Amino acid sequence: MPKIIVLSLGGSLICPSNFDFDFLKKFKQFIEKYIKKNHKFVIVCGGGKLARTFQETASKSSKLSNEDLDWLGIHATKINAYLVKSIFGNYAEDFIISNPTQKLNIKKNIIIASGWKPGWSTDYDAVLLAKNLDVKEIVNMSNIDYVYDKDPKKNKDAKKIEKITWQNYSKLINKKWKAGMNAPFDPIAAKEAKKSGIKVSIIGRDLKNLESLLNGRKFKGTVIE
Repeated sequence: MPKIIVLSLGGSLICPSNFDFDFLKKFKQFIEKYIKKNHKFVIVCGGGKLARTFQETASKSSKLSNEDLDWLGIHATKINAYLVKSIFGNYAEDFIISNPTQKLNIKKNIIIASGWKPGWSTDYDAVLLAKNLDVKEIVNMSNIDYVYDKDPKKNKDAKKIEKITWQNYSKLINKKWKAGMNAPFDPIAAKEAKKSGIKVSIIGRDLKNLESLLNGRKFKGTVIE
């Protein structure tokens, strides 16, 4: 049986300021190597800078609701998802998953997913896809290497956390979702992952580190379960 990996790919890696084709090229080579080892990947694409640009631009001309801002972010994830699907060519299914609860028939090695509805980030969509496929672990790749006990950008004494429970993780983040919020794993997704018994590994952009994780070796990052 092929191993199915649900991977939440942060928009910050796809489009940090402009589209990062160097990273995407290396990411493609990495995933294709693991396809040859009988792995299948469900890659859920975030919105990144593209989403924030949409949201900031629209907000300058009109007062938008949180739902309006969310929809702009969702459309950004769809653009990123189509870009990622295109780089994998025939390895990827022809369609983009937007509804993570729909019945899935995985014939090819890669399925690409985008955002779905307002009220959460693509982290939550990844959790729903994992539940749908009966996968108990999600890999979350972004520009964040670890979960910290406080915001490392504002606190020089912030300490990285290598392992934490969902209950304790929820105490570290804002409980309410807000469009464009920047959290290692969004609060709605965290609540659902806890309820569903899904483990999430938060890692950065280092593909060698991802290789260590997939091979069951020690890796740099935070495990939440």
